Amino acid sequence: MRTLLASSLLLFSLPAFAEVKALKNFTLIDGTGGPAIGGVAMLFDNGRITWIGSAGRLNAPAGAEVIDLAGKFVMPGIINLHGHIGSTIDLKQDPMFFTRENIEKNLRTYASYGVTTVLSLGTDQDLIFKIRDEQRAGRPSYTRVYSAGQGFTLKGGGGLAGVTHDLIAGAAAEIPKDIDDLAAKKADIVKIWVDDGLGHHPKMPFELSKAIIDNAHRAGLRVAAHVFYLADAKQLVNGGIDALAHSVRDQPVDQELIDSMKQHGVWQEAATLTREASMVVYAKPPVFLTDPFFTRSVSPAVLTTLNDPDYQKKIAADPDFAKYSALLGMAQQNLKRLADAGVSYGMGTDSGVPGRFPGFFEHWEMELMVEAGLTPSQVIVAATKSGADFLRANDLGTLQIGRWADLIVLSANPAANIRNTRFIEAVYIGGNRVAP
Repeated sequence: MRTLLASSLLLFSLPAFAEVKALKNFTLIDGTGGPAIGGVAMLFDNGRITWIGSAGRLNAPAGAEVIDLAGKFVMPGIINLHGHIGSTIDLKQDPMFFTRENIEKNLRTYASYGVTTVLSLGTDQDLIFKIRDEQRAGRPSYTRVYSAGQGFTLKGGGGLAGVTHDLIAGAAAEIPKDIDDLAAKKADIVKIWVDDGLGHHPKMPFELSKAIIDNAHRAGLRVAAHVFYLADAKQLVNGGIDALAHSVRDQPVDQELIDSMKQHGVWQEAATLTREASMVVYAKPPVFLTDPFFTRSVSPAVLTTLNDPDYQKKIAADPDFAKYSALLGMAQQNLKRLADAGVSYGMGTDSGVPGRFPGFFEHWEMELMVEAGLTPSQVIVAATKSGADFLRANDLGTLQIGRWADLIVLSANPAANIRNTRFIEAVYIGGNRVAP
């Protein structure tokens, strides 16, 4: 608090022609994990925060737009470290859907829920880099996108057919060229799938994973792995992986994995608790099917399908259905243990594939993280500051001088109850109001 108010005494010089906005009289949750601070004001100029301090010391320049937020709460925009952009319409995923129109629709949906940045992990086509580069050349009018481009799978072993690099066993010689291609596109990370789908498809052998990791590091790229099994997580962490894109779900994480993750600086990038929840929730009508916070962003066709008893029976008939609830519990248990041990972690959902809905799922994920035993403050930091730290985005994630004004205005305090992130009054990205 003292540091924040001390900085408030330094009001930057603002040119008369600048686009300046002033927010005042709100309670600030800045994303650093510090306590909420009441009676705050903020100035941003051309999208970046230039001053934060006591509302009583606000000296807005002539011509600035001044917005009184008495009784409101302001927090940083939410960062989703595990999404999939542009390839799904309603409940069908297909590479043919990967158009500018669908990508921008997804990103606007995320923005309307206060998700101001998303990392798309491994199912993107090259158009995503054009859109990303356009955003970074200016100030986006919808959610900022980071991308892994085309991820790596073993042929027949996951990913998105026709988009991901489908390797065959022994095909390590193909990997350097594929990595160099991603590096040329300035991919933000590399994604690999190391899983056998509960024994239903082949799993990438470690020698291929290791070749991808080593070549990515040679090219200055980090690697995140889709994992399920503890044994695979240990092998990958010891082999140089940079992040685990899902929780370990087959058994409790042990001290050996914890020590190795901390030693090597490996992130639990995302627990993706909603991924596991989505595997069981549609076997009967979930309560959120009548929640306006959910229904406002999905089509009537989706609601019809999810309410259809035949569809629900199909979900329940999955041969592995009885396992999924336990997998969710294991993922929550492992997130809590890693967090308590000091392993770095963010927030991510695996949203954007059928049945995992952009925007709504990020808020549900944060609720499930609290149910796992984390405090609302820990979850807010995971979904803001930690997300930016993972992305190495030094101008995102917290509401501090010099950073982008990516923020959410709320009518209730999320530090008191994480479900209060749903009471959205306004969303700003780069200082521009993008929602509602």
